[in-house]
Amino acid sequence: MTAVESRPGGTEAAGEVGASQARWSAKDRVLAFVALTKPRIIELLLITTVPVMFLAEQGVPNLWLVLATCVGGYLSAGGANALNMYIDRDIDALMERTRQRPLVTGIVSPREGLVFGITLAVVSTLWFGLLVNWLSAWLSLGASMFYVVVYTIILKRRTSQNIVWGGIAGCLPVLIGWSAVTDSMSWAAVILFMVMFFWTPPHYWPLSMKVKDDYARVGVPMLPVIASNKVVARQIVIYSWVMVGVSLLLTPLGYTGWFYTAVALAAGGLWLWEAHALQSRAKSGVTGGKLKEMRLFHWSITYVSLVFLAVAIDPFLR
Repeated sequence: MTAVESRPGGTEAAGEVGASQARWSAKDRVLAFVALTKPRIIELLLITTVPVMFLAEQGVPNLWLVLATCVGGYLSAGGANALNMYIDRDIDALMERTRQRPLVTGIVSPREGLVFGITLAVVSTLWFGLLVNWLSAWLSLGASMFYVVVYTIILKRRTSQNIVWGGIAGCLPVLIGWSAVTDSMSWAAVILFMVMFFWTPPHYWPLSMKVKDDYARVGVPMLPVIASNKVVARQIVIYSWVMVGVSLLLTPLGYTGWFYTAVALAAGGLWLWEAHALQSRAKSGVTGGKLKEMRLFHWSITYVSLVFLAVAIDPFLR
């Protein structure tokens, strides 16, 4: 698999950029800059941040602190996402599911996207440092740099392990939520970080199975591009078992009680059922729509929402 190395230089003449953008209204432009931040992805990151703050506080944390952490988290992740789109605009133009992104359609110029992303990264770091604490600020900056440099630039186009290690960036909001409340770290935060680490590949690989032709077209070696559905499904099952096992460590270590354990067992059991069902279909040679790989993808979002909601509720039931 040969990685795509060419990237647009962003050297379009100013007159051409102006003429292109003249077609768009001010509202279109605002919505395009919002789209650069990938709001749907950030929703998921905040779902894992806020509940951890409840666990760290063992109750209701300061609501101003929660708001400040959410705003800072949005700015930080939004900046990283904008820079990701800036770097990947060449392959985004060739992939079916990304060809309507703002830097591809021209509603936002590459230079604007770059400046926007860097600005959000700087503002978010200062926001966290001045309004939350500097440990959270450095963790936030580290998450952004990891996503942009390690995942997008180094790993994504070179290895099928891209989402495994690149997914670390999406795990760091758990640590940020804990540090925002305590200005320190804890094994509870580390365990939840590891839950998200082992959750990310089996969450994303089913989607990659669905759109693997897109990734193959642009030379991005996602695991489903270079391996059979049978191999991918086996990896999904392995990661799923480890994820569920790690999620159950919180209770014996004294961080959670019966409620969290019950939810983690029930949600994890349903996850494993779906993962094994996908593996069974893959082993049978099922392809196309009958593979139903998106069932696990959609359940994965429900799973993480339920588990982290339980993290937030559990302190009130102990």
